[in-house]
Order: sequence, then C-alpha cells, then structure tokens
Amino acid sequence: MERIRFTQLVDEALGRLPKRFKDKIENLAVIVEDYPDEETQTEFSGIVLGLFRGVPRTQQSFSWAAPPSQIYLYQKNIESICRNDEEIARQIQKTLEHEIGHYFGLSERDLRRRGY
Repeated sequence: MERIRFTQLVDEALGRLPKRFKDKIENLAVIVEDYPDEETQTEFSGIVLGLFRGVPRTQQSFSWAAPPSQIYLYQKNIESICRNDEEIARQIQKTLEHEIGHYFGLSERDLRRRGY
C-alpha cells in the first residue's frame, strides 16, 4: 500500500475516535514508519505494530511542559499480518486505539482485558 493511502487510513481512524477521547488528546504526534528501529524491535518479542513513547497523560504535570508524546505505527509490520486493505484499516484502528490507551495511562494488562 502506498504511504499516502496508509496515512489517510490513520487519519480516518483518528477521526473515528470517540469525542470524549479526542477532546483530551494534547501534545501527541502520530508517526508512520515502515519498521521499528533495531533497538525497539529487540526490546519487544514478536511483530511490533505500534508503539507509544512519552509521558502518559495521567502522569503529566501542569508545572512542567513535557515534550510531545508520540505514537508510532509500523506500516510494513501491519501490512504483513493483513490480507487486504480492509484488514489493514481495521488493524490500524485497533493498533491506534491500543497505543492511545497507553497515552491515557492504561497498561498492557488493562488493554488486553479490553480486547486490545
């Protein structure tokens, strides 16, 4: 899939987030890369589809301005587990929601319990 189409699907996924979450997202960048860097890949087992880097919103301080948090979506890894464009769109949505869960302070365990 062309990068422009993939990023359009990311934008559409962001647009589908519930308003109550969208209204609380601040200082967050969503970045699309082909693959995670070697250090990130060795840090996690399996195929890394996305990654949250930054300070979760629940831990941010009003007295200290944190640098922007980032969500990385790894296009080639997402494509590698999907059979068609429809599956890619669903996986983008699921991965994005998972990483936004980390932004809001949810752990892997919390997210697994919620189906992410």
